[in-house]
Amino acid sequence: MLLWWILTVPSFLFVAIDIWRTTPEASVLKWAFMILTAFTGPIGAFFYVLGCREPLQGTPEEYATVRWRQVLGSTMHCAAGDGIGIIAGTAIGAGVALSFWPDFTLAYALGFGFGWAFFQAFAMRDMAGGSYVESLKMTFLPELLSMNVLMAGMQLTSRFSMKNVSGGDDPARPEFWFIMSMALLAGFVLAYPINWWLVANHMKHGMLTARKEPSLSMASAGHAGGHSPPQRPAVQPTPPPPSPAPHDPLPPPPFRPPRAAPLLS
Repeated sequence: MLLWWILTVPSFLFVAIDIWRTTPEASVLKWAFMILTAFTGPIGAFFYVLGCREPLQGTPEEYATVRWRQVLGSTMHCAAGDGIGIIAGTAIGAGVALSFWPDFTLAYALGFGFGWAFFQAFAMRDMAGGSYVESLKMTFLPELLSMNVLMAGMQLTSRFSMKNVSGGDDPARPEFWFIMSMALLAGFVLAYPINWWLVANHMKHGMLTARKEPSLSMASAGHAGGHSPPQRPAVQPTPPPPSPAPHDPLPPPPFRPPRAAPLLS
């Protein structure tokens, strides 16, 4: 467990720094990868490099079109938004020693509420024309299906582990957070197939590339490694119509020598 936390710190720092410098994804996906890596350590960093980080500058659109990468982004979005709510609810329930059903209800309410109301509907409202209400309607069913599967995986893992690991049910001890990290990973794996179906049926998004449009002040940045703005082709002036060629002058009449005058006899 100590090795896990030692690997988690550099993994999180790598993703947190690199994703804002090199990866032109939507901000909500950047935060989602950071949250996922904070709990899943090197595995979350591996998912980021494998499925989100562009291998060559300027190629994320082509790189992310593969279905499994789209599903990876969708599942990661679910695991980060719903997962942090579930973990918070579980920590509160364990801290005040709630019984099973109140603890389960609190974790479910916080997980679904935060994942749906903020991480999905609020963060993705531009896909619904900017309307938060329409975004809530659009994301409700996909979020419900994905959240239920994620919750099932996390609950099965955490309930079993807390009973068998000393200190696993105490949020003040590292064992609790290690168990919740493993529970989030289990929920992620279990939720991947349902997210595949949701993405394939256009009910959930995958990766969301958000490349900024370069400004006109960056016109000279292309020589320094930046992206120069697209140049419009110069408007060529319409050439004047060709003037008609002058008619060739008539050829001179053929030379005829004068006839000699007849001799008078």
